[in-house]
Amino acid sequence: MTGLAASGLLASDAGLGLTPLVVASKSDTEGALTGAMIALVLERLGLPVQRRLGLGPTLIVRASLLAGDITIYPEYTGNGAFFTGTESDPAWKSAESAYDTIRRSDAERGLVWLTRAPANNTWLIAVNGALARRERLATMVDFARAVRGGLIRLAASTEFVESPAALPAFEAAYGFSMPLDRIVSLPGGDTSVTARAAAQGISGVNAGMVYGTDGALSALDLTVMSDPQGAQIVYEVAPVIRQADLARHPGIAPALARVFQSLDAATLRRLNARITVDGEVAEAVAARYLSETGLLP
Repeated sequence: MTGLAASGLLASDAGLGLTPLVVASKSDTEGALTGAMIALVLERLGLPVQRRLGLGPTLIVRASLLAGDITIYPEYTGNGAFFTGTESDPAWKSAESAYDTIRRSDAERGLVWLTRAPANNTWLIAVNGALARRERLATMVDFARAVRGGLIRLAASTEFVESPAALPAFEAAYGFSMPLDRIVSLPGGDTSVTARAAAQGISGVNAGMVYGTDGALSALDLTVMSDPQGAQIVYEVAPVIRQADLARHPGIAPALARVFQSLDAATLRRLNARITVDGEVAEAVAARYLSETGLLP
């Protein structure tokens, strides 16, 4: 008998001939990773699973969940700001209030937000490791000091530079102004490009727009600037499931809680790196992690 079965989680979930639970994800690396974890855990619970990993961008996957075409997928708390049209609400800049706000709002739509991961995958700025060590740069307070000292040349997407929620929010919170002639602005939002530019000093760049759990950060020797003032919306990933399906299979919630509670920022960066840097398949990375940590006995 498996550990999950022994704990009684299969009491209401076992049985043959059940309608498959459709596990989906977005098309990004972390979506494929966390979506695969969800699918593997549900299968270990004895539930039939149909995978639709890499289904598409946020709006497509969200619409599919609301329509009942899929059962569950990993979503970020911060996207609740856009789902509810309340992007300016400061609640989204606190991990606890962001989670509580979208959890309450989605309950009215028949959706349940399960336990979230303690890892913020929001927009951040990473600095070349050598520069960060030399100048003792660790937070956005330090970054602001370096900008004022003329030490920073930043690579970022046009959206990051212009969106009030991105660089301007950092500037307002930390009291600096990034000179436009010290920004290399790119049309796309690919953080692998901006991170590599910061790491390799391309065009004199030594800082780049990144996401908090990007896999290449450690491999590229970049130091992520923390955001102690909470300038950015918090994006913590959590499984979102249809209430009707959870009611039929209540063992899903505690089983997935154990997994997502283990996914802090350092862990997600390491696992994402196995996919983006080492070229491993997301499902294999997920399976190995769950097995090694005893989360999929």
